[in-house]
Amino acid sequence: MPDLTRTAFRKPISLRRPQPEDGAAVWSLVRECAPLDENSMYCNLIQCDHFRDTCVLAEREEAVVGWISGHLMPADPRTLFVWQVAVAGAARGEGLARRMLEELLARPDCAGVRQIKTTITADNRASWALFEGFAARTGAVLTHDPHYTRDRHFAGAHATEHMATITLAEAARRAA
Repeated sequence: MPDLTRTAFRKPISLRRPQPEDGAAVWSLVRECAPLDENSMYCNLIQCDHFRDTCVLAEREEAVVGWISGHLMPADPRTLFVWQVAVAGAARGEGLARRMLEELLARPDCAGVRQIKTTITADNRASWALFEGFAARTGAVLTHDPHYTRDRHFAGAHATEHMATITLAEAARRAA
C-alpha cells in the first residue's frame, strides 16, 4: 500500500534560480544533509548571488527542500561543475535531485555544456546513484578517477574525492 503522506497530499515542488536572500536557507539545508561538507554561510550567499544562473533552488510551500550549486569551469565553459547536491529528508524519494540537474542543463546559460564534472567520495552512494543513473538514462558516458586525495590534498582529514565526468552526447544533452 502506498504511503499517501509521501505522495498524494504533498504540495508540488518548484525550481528556480536562487537569490542572495536564499543564502541562509541554503546553508541550513546543507548542514542538515550529511555527509555534505558545510561551507560558510557567506559562501552560500555568494553562490546564490554570483552563480545563480548555474545553481538551482527547490521549494515546497516556501521552504527550501533542494539545492544544487554549480558553475561553468573558467578554463572550459563547456563543462558544468556540480559542487553540491542537497535534498531535504522530507523531499527524498521524489526524483528531486534528477529534476534539479535537468533544470540546470535546460537553461540557456548551460546551452553550450558538453560535460558535467563533480567530485564524489567512494562511500557517497546517493551521489553515485544520481550521476550514474543520469548518465545511463541519457545515454551519456560516466568515467571517474581519484582527483583530490586524502593525503595529498586533505592532509589526511577527508576521504579522497573522485572526479566523475559525464560526457554528454548532443542527443543526450537535449533529452535531459
